[in-house]
Amino acid sequence: MKFTFKLILFVFSFSTLVGCKKSETLKVKESTNSKNAIEYSSGLSINTYEGYTIVTVSNPWPEANKNFTYILKEKNGSIPDSLQKYTTISVPLESIVVTSTTNIPFLEMLGVEKSLVGFPHTDYVSSEKTRKLIDAGAVKNIGQNEKLNMEQLIELAPNLIVTFGVDNNNPMIDNLQKSGLNVLIQADWMEQTPLGKAEWIKLYGALFGKEKEAKTFFDEIVKNYNDAIQLVATQQPTATVLYGSMYQNQWYVARGNSWVAQFMKDAKANYLWANVEGTGSLSLPFEKILEKAKTAKYWIATGSFKSIGEFENSNPHYSQFDASKSKNVYTFESKLGATRGTIYYELAPSRPDLVLKDYIKIFHPELLPNYTFTFAQKLN
Repeated sequence: MKFTFKLILFVFSFSTLVGCKKSETLKVKESTNSKNAIEYSSGLSINTYEGYTIVTVSNPWPEANKNFTYILKEKNGSIPDSLQKYTTISVPLESIVVTSTTNIPFLEMLGVEKSLVGFPHTDYVSSEKTRKLIDAGAVKNIGQNEKLNMEQLIELAPNLIVTFGVDNNNPMIDNLQKSGLNVLIQADWMEQTPLGKAEWIKLYGALFGKEKEAKTFFDEIVKNYNDAIQLVATQQPTATVLYGSMYQNQWYVARGNSWVAQFMKDAKANYLWANVEGTGSLSLPFEKILEKAKTAKYWIATGSFKSIGEFENSNPHYSQFDASKSKNVYTFESKLGATRGTIYYELAPSRPDLVLKDYIKIFHPELLPNYTFTFAQKLN
């Protein structure tokens, strides 16, 4: 990402030597003073100049072989010739299509949810505010991520479609661009730190001309998160924690550098797989899980279970764990929206401060006696 930015600066400097316009020369000089607005996210940079902003998205999916650069052009702004090869997006946007529920809270925080004109599989959306727009027909169901309704998208003609890729082969994205639609690849899902994910609100601030509002929201989240960390600063991580559930005879536990593991570390818990290098999940057979976690005090289960009985009935092996016997099982996925979308999946990436408080409430309840869970639920 830094290399790409330095390369752009070199191109700017070279163009001044061969006689570019005076206005472009001024922009080049200003560019050397631009500071990346991003502090925590590893896959995003935002640099603002007079009349335009350069957005760079790196590491958009696992083993990605390219980065993406976008130029956000303000009204009456001019872009140097050296940047003309990149996708140009006129801002502030008036209409947008997003394809992940994690984008919905960013729009609502900035008060621009009415600019949303389309979303794939709208039943996944849990937010009451955006659900009202869907129910009123203001947000169209545009199919599914792997097969978006191209004709409908062309008819809607949004200023921008924000989507994501999963590997280096993305025919749907290629088709959207061939149809003349502006597409921006978002990679917040690749971030492995809680604050890194949440900082993508700044992208939406840049897209809608609400940079100050986005920074204000994010700064407050950072403060809340750090305040929560200070709350447990003197606590010892003695609470042993099992994470995950069985899926087709395999158990997927979060690796030690993953988003989930970071929450448990910050909440001062002894996550049993914290020393496993890498991000994402590790697949293990049941026997390995039982051997290591049979006596774990807490169990953070995956799944939308409502009771310990429902949980144990889903797999006869679960009752062998001490956490299940003592009814010390929690899930973050049981709270659903009106159309059964999972609230945690939608809101948690943008509000890591609330997620961390939930974890602290689980592992150190005496520190937050009056706090009510936002996402977590104990299975009784």
